[in-house]
Amino acid sequence: MATLTMAQALNTALRDALTADERVLIFGEDVGPLGGVFRITDGLTRDFGEERCFDTPLAEAGIVGLAVGMAMGGFRPVVEMQFDAFAYPAFEQIASHVAKLRNRTRGRLSLPMVIRIPYAGGIGGVEHHCDSSEAYYAHTPGLKVVTPATPEDAYWLLRDAIEDPDPVVFLEPKKLYWAKEEVDLAPRGAREFGRAVVRRAGSDATLVAYGPSVPVALEAAAAAALEGRSLEVVDLRTLVPFDDDTVAASVRRTGRCVVIQEAQGFAGVGAEIAARVQERCFHSLAAPVLRVAGFDIPYPPPKLEHAHLPGVDRVLDAVDRLQFDDTPDVRHLVKGAA
Repeated sequence: MATLTMAQALNTALRDALTADERVLIFGEDVGPLGGVFRITDGLTRDFGEERCFDTPLAEAGIVGLAVGMAMGGFRPVVEMQFDAFAYPAFEQIASHVAKLRNRTRGRLSLPMVIRIPYAGGIGGVEHHCDSSEAYYAHTPGLKVVTPATPEDAYWLLRDAIEDPDPVVFLEPKKLYWAKEEVDLAPRGAREFGRAVVRRAGSDATLVAYGPSVPVALEAAAAAALEGRSLEVVDLRTLVPFDDDTVAASVRRTGRCVVIQEAQGFAGVGAEIAARVQERCFHSLAAPVLRVAGFDIPYPPPKLEHAHLPGVDRVLDAVDRLQFDDTPDVRHLVKGAA
């Protein structure tokens, strides 16, 4: 066991991957001697050389295009988009080529590559530095989309992503880079990629969250417990593949669900989660599925981000709207109720 921040866990994962497989390469803007804006690649150029971890020009489309060619040639590139909104110039490469190559070649070619993207807010950043862009990637068939919420998940999910035969968009919550916990780095057996986890058990309602929203959900659950309300917290870990089984099992137990995301609410990942819960758990629901999200605006200036980002109070307000007291539970009257 080692006590690591998420940033240190990611650095350790990259270091271990470089050690384990000589095909792994790391490149992007300032990831070399500087170690990246957030120091995630700190020391890797020094220890593995400029052929394994190197800087690129400020050209995101070129970075991803280079990675496509290298992955086709047998390497396992890990590229960094310096900030979330900086990745948009590379989106044509990602949507048109990265996501489609396996299908285009009828399975003859795969792209074992990882696109690391620091994303979301909470650091006082300005426009183009705090976007929650997960919906773009989750909506693009052919991509796997991962977002850890703990240092231990950051380590293991990144190791899994690098070893995966298909392209992975790895979204790193910037405000959690300095979160610290004990991390088990001991070798483990195979674990299915794409499994959610219940972070806190509860019986009254389910809070579904991912990435930067998981600590908010846990804090809300702790606050609700002081008022005698038991909230279960599900951390998705991966958006694609999506773990319907874990989410549905939780909602069937509790009968109520709130989905939390930092991104704007309209057409977001939370809307897809709410639809999937409604389709699979309709007869178990005692109240509508609710969403707590960022507002439908471009990311605001730093002084206003506290109002824009979903916080504990907004989550608890949504929980209060789940009709605990003023609506009778009629699920047992519905034919075929689960």
